[in-house]
Amino acid sequence: MKRSLLIIALLTGAVYSSAAQYTTTGKIEYERKVNIYAQMEEMGENPFFEKMKSQIPKFNSSYFDLRFDTARSIYKPGREVEGNNIFKMFGGGPATENVVLTDFNAKRIKAFKTIFEQKFQVQDSIRVIDWKEKDELRTIAGYKCHKAVGRICDTVYVVAFYTEDIVVNGGPEMFGGLPGMIMELAIPRLHTTWTATRIELAPPVATDFVVPEKGKKVTEHELYETVKDSFKSWGKMAPRNIWWSVL
Repeated sequence: MKRSLLIIALLTGAVYSSAAQYTTTGKIEYERKVNIYAQMEEMGENPFFEKMKSQIPKFNSSYFDLRFDTARSIYKPGREVEGNNIFKMFGGGPATENVVLTDFNAKRIKAFKTIFEQKFQVQDSIRVIDWKEKDELRTIAGYKCHKAVGRICDTVYVVAFYTEDIVVNGGPEMFGGLPGMIMELAIPRLHTTWTATRIELAPPVATDFVVPEKGKKVTEHELYETVKDSFKSWGKMAPRNIWWSVL
């Protein structure tokens, strides 16, 4: 009898130990890296760009924080990087002020965006992406992650690595919907990646979940139509600006 009780206790302890590995609250810092050289090359041959390449690094990094629990998350600008201001026209500027509040229970998002001096308040249902699982694993910030691919704006390919060990189906910007937290996101056509660099397990507080109340209220589709119209005269630069705007 004692032996049976011991076995049950050990098995129960193993279950509790396994459950304790799952993360339900915390703060993730993402490093967003933009390949500036690739963006310049997209614009075509230009002596000015070739000269600039000798004066600036290939990648521009900026940081964003995602605070979360199982009910909601908020994504907002994080620590500043010295010298980033000189790179704004080459990748540092777009979406640097985005704040995205996701309510997992209500399945709603509320996002604040500044797009070339215009401010928008996006209020809509959580974005639905038709993710496709892939057989690839990667360890990011100490978490085992699975690969999935999807699309936004019909044709823009997105690659995500998510972990089931963080039981919140969120991620950077307005991305989510996978069976766990997105720890790395890549949008090749924007030459940009978001990668989790560190995680703090301290739970968020109520004051963390605050979104600026400025800007024109729009749905995600209305925002897309507005920026599409605004950028229609930008030629080959238009699609990239639209994609940045609707992240």
